[in-house]
Amino acid sequence: MAEAEAAGRQLVIAGHFGFAALVKSRERSTPLWILMLASVWLDIVFVPLFLAGIETIQLAPGRTGYGAAIIHADQTHSIVGMLVLSLILGVACRPFFGIRSAVVVALVVASHWVLDLIVHRADMPILPGNALDLPRLGFGLWQIPAASIAVELTLVLAGAWAYWRAAEDVCLHAGRGARLARGSALLVAAFGIVVLWLDASSP
Repeated sequence: MAEAEAAGRQLVIAGHFGFAALVKSRERSTPLWILMLASVWLDIVFVPLFLAGIETIQLAPGRTGYGAAIIHADQTHSIVGMLVLSLILGVACRPFFGIRSAVVVALVVASHWVLDLIVHRADMPILPGNALDLPRLGFGLWQIPAASIAVELTLVLAGAWAYWRAAEDVCLHAGRGARLARGSALLVAAFGIVVLWLDASSP
């Protein structure tokens, strides 16, 4: 149980938030908060399944700390499960934000799986429940923590920079100063860096 609780703190999300900020810089009509939510939607749905014991996490043999998790999220992080969850959130967003933003939100949900594919060990199934016992996917960058942290930090900083440029452009066109844009971008960067630091420094 203690191992499961320790492993449960290894979900790495800073890079997902950075990607959401990057998307926001191009899709200005879609609220940042819904893009942030979409970027971790798979993990949000994972949490109650984890608490119910349906999906689990364990530590890789001989590993602790950042990137040590082997995640058995056979429903939420299967390819088919990801597509279903992307569709659910996209459809839910359409009445509030319109069809274009709904599609963007669904694609951001899908981006979570793609980014996880890079860092996860081969623990991501194709079909829910790993039906048909098909090969699991994952390139395993977590096994090289410095490289994985560098990728996440790059996403956070690139997202904050792109968000700042887009927000500054909006402010200037609206006849407002750029101070709000700079402040918002700094908050995005600071939030991402703090989350990454908490992930990387977890025991």
